Amino acid sequence: MSSFTLADLAAIIKTRAHSGDPGSYTAKLVARGASRAAKKFGEEAVELAIAAAEKDRAALTSEAADVLYHLLVVLEASDVPLDAVMNELAGRTGRTGLEEKASRPPE
Repeated sequence: MSSFTLADLAAIIKTRAHSGDPGSYTAKLVARGASRAAKKFGEEAVELAIAAAEKDRAALTSEAADVLYHLLVVLEASDVPLDAVMNELAGRTGRTGLEEKASRPPE
């Protein structure tokens, strides 16, 4: 198992996002704003869903990596730290998913 974590990736993204490096895809994506990063995240999520539906493990693995990366870029562009998301998830572990979902306000 890899010792590389989402926190490691979030730190790399944070550094690159604010590097000013014109050759950095991360910097360019963050500079375009959260809405552009979110659009790219959505595109990657669709590709992941297709790979899963097609039961293509190699593509699913690759697309999952793309989704995680782009999710962290959206968080960075939106100034939401990964720790905030992890704290939210930790707070949900004390009850079942159905209980947690039922406690949310209606949309």
